[in-house]
Amino acid sequence: MAESNFVDYVKIYCRSGKGGRGSTHMRREKYCPNGGPDGGDGGRGGHIILRGNRNYWTLLHLKFDRHAMAGHGESGSKGRSFGKDGEDKVIEVPCGTVVYNAETGEYICDVTEDGQEVILLKGGRGGQGNWHFKTATRQAPRFAQPGEPMQEMTVIMELKLLADVGLVGFPNAGKSTLLSSISAAKPKIADYPFTTLEPNLGIVSYHDGKSFVMADIPGIIEGASEGKGLGLRFLRHIERNSLLLFMIPADSDDIRKDYEVLLNELKTFNPEMLDKQRVLAVTKSDMLDQELMDEIEPTLPEGIPHVFISSVSGLGISVLKDILWTELNKESNKIEAIVHRPKDVSRLQQELKDMGEDEELDYEYEDDSDEDDLDYEYEEEEKPFIFKSYTKKELACMYSPSITPRCAIRIFTKWIKMNKELFRLLTETGYHPRTRTFTPRQVRIITNILDIP
Repeated sequence: MAESNFVDYVKIYCRSGKGGRGSTHMRREKYCPNGGPDGGDGGRGGHIILRGNRNYWTLLHLKFDRHAMAGHGESGSKGRSFGKDGEDKVIEVPCGTVVYNAETGEYICDVTEDGQEVILLKGGRGGQGNWHFKTATRQAPRFAQPGEPMQEMTVIMELKLLADVGLVGFPNAGKSTLLSSISAAKPKIADYPFTTLEPNLGIVSYHDGKSFVMADIPGIIEGASEGKGLGLRFLRHIERNSLLLFMIPADSDDIRKDYEVLLNELKTFNPEMLDKQRVLAVTKSDMLDQELMDEIEPTLPEGIPHVFISSVSGLGISVLKDILWTELNKESNKIEAIVHRPKDVSRLQQELKDMGEDEELDYEYEDDSDEDDLDYEYEEEEKPFIFKSYTKKELACMYSPSITPRCAIRIFTKWIKMNKELFRLLTETGYHPRTRTFTPRQVRIITNILDIP
């Protein structure tokens, strides 16, 4: 049998972008030799974004694109120029997609509406440039922030079809026949069990241009919630349905017993599914006369609407539509939210293995080193400070490069005067407030206490 195009499970590797590094540039211009720091901030790394798209109905397009990686942020540059943000990676998914962590089975997010965007992984923030770290006592910082690292995760995307009515029944109960008779859907129909191997959606028209969506899933057998048959894999597709239509053929030995078996499988799979409104349809009723219908009716489950139908002859189809529309529009039947439970990792991995989706997706990439970002953009900063004789003007301008020399001298003299320890040590070497030139010994004392920038 040819491989189906319906893909509702996919495992992909996601990696956001890392933030760009802040620049450590110093302003160097003509007539402005001591301009101070002007290194710009690094750019933000790209996000991994999920976007709902109603034009997709399966995850087939992601089956052959298993690695989603966003762009890295660029480093900042001189003149307080910001680095370019990394390019975001947008993943288009059909409405109804649920995302789980592939390693832990933890629920991450849910995309249910067209155009809805969810940030799956955030890109790293860009580092701040050295101009952010300028203070009164540190006016020439020679460092900047590195960018935040990227995030990576292997996720499993699971599709849960969005429909109003979900068909529940044993194999060959007439679910596909009903869907084909009341909608434009063309599911495969044959006289053997498990003809339906994948879910089908159909739009059912009603009066005055109204309509609702019906979902057909493969038949459920006893033990489906434990992995028997095909029911376990596809039961999730009716979790979002606001109404469940139970379909049991008229030639069943015990309609009530079959109904309880189906109900028990749904309860075992997800107890919250019992809160959904239920309708019972007895199919293949064209073989019954009114007398047999009257005999069967008292044996049907109490408390739920029921109807005898035949998709071939059209018996009871209009009545079924009326019942479904009435039940769908009840205020008590509205679904507010679905509580997603964590996945059983062992069972999840087994399902992926059965579908050939469990291959290792670890992506080996070359880590972009930040060596280039660490290099200063001017050579004189790499030279060590030389202890020699300096004039007061030279020392003052070193500590206050961004102000006028006259103001720098005034501030420098005030620093020496206010620092008692520094003033005492300089006085022992023959220092006087009117001293214009400092000896190498005096320069060493000043740099040790004041921290030359």
